[in-house]
Amino acid sequence: MSAARQRRRRTGPERPGGAVPDQSGRLAVVTGANSGIGYVTARELARHGAHVVLACRDRERGDDAVARLRVEVPGARAELRLLDLADLRSVRDFAAHWDTPRIDLLVNNAGIAMVPFSRTADGFESQFGVNHLGTFALTGLLMPHLLASTDPRVVTVSSEGQRFARFDLTNLNAERDYRPAFAYVQSKRANLYFAAELQRRADAAGVGLRSMAVAPGLTRTNVLTGGAHSGRGRAYGLLTRLLLSVAFRPTAEGAKTSLYAATVPGLPGGSYVAPDGPLQLRGRPAPRTRERALHDVATARRLWTVSERLTGVRFALPDGAPPRP
Repeated sequence: MSAARQRRRRTGPERPGGAVPDQSGRLAVVTGANSGIGYVTARELARHGAHVVLACRDRERGDDAVARLRVEVPGARAELRLLDLADLRSVRDFAAHWDTPRIDLLVNNAGIAMVPFSRTADGFESQFGVNHLGTFALTGLLMPHLLASTDPRVVTVSSEGQRFARFDLTNLNAERDYRPAFAYVQSKRANLYFAAELQRRADAAGVGLRSMAVAPGLTRTNVLTGGAHSGRGRAYGLLTRLLLSVAFRPTAEGAKTSLYAATVPGLPGGSYVAPDGPLQLRGRPAPRTRERALHDVATARRLWTVSERLTGVRFALPDGAPPRP
């Protein structure tokens, strides 16, 4: 382990009073950045000096987001690149056409929630395919660029809902039956397993990459109203929007955990950042260490093996075999 990493683990995070520290010189990729938490994350990183790549699946919405960001943050360095996590060919094209040597920060924000049953272009159940497998493949394919950075971070957006998942490795792809909420929280638990296992493998390889997971808390976004939900009828839309306005926090509040994990100096790799209130639903960002999934090494390794097989992506980590427990 490097001396710098040892210092970070000893000293712990330095909280910047809620403010984002200067990001000048950093290159950040934020997936699903055309709206919601992803957009706010990209905007605030750009506001504080980062060069931000908005990785979005729809060109028109992505162009609109970049234009809006440049109005809100004059002089921002922001650009759009197309990426569809529901199609591994798109993920591979995104990585193959990456034309800068390094990436300092990857925020795996894009995801879908509690959608009607469908399958991705590669035949995976859509929530597992987009939320986990697409994220897994993208991170692995971008790993050489991340390792070219002097201080790379990967932030993966999970959910407070992962606490209620009954994780079933034999039914990851809706092999038996499909329940939207079950599939969603299972995919978000997979995000947490992935982030923790990536850190263990980075530590075993002796590289300086830091992998974090976050939960945003109850947040107003279009994840329950846009995309596949747009065809669910007027009554669904009205009731969902009412619920979002009454019970959920503004989008900027939900982005705070992502920004915390992405920017706080000294935050140890392997951290899970969630709101500090009851059930992780509201409050200020804070590292949490007692989540069972963070310490379930066996399940995380089995999921990693399955994910490699399904995506065909292996991570380019030197001496990548993880240590035995």
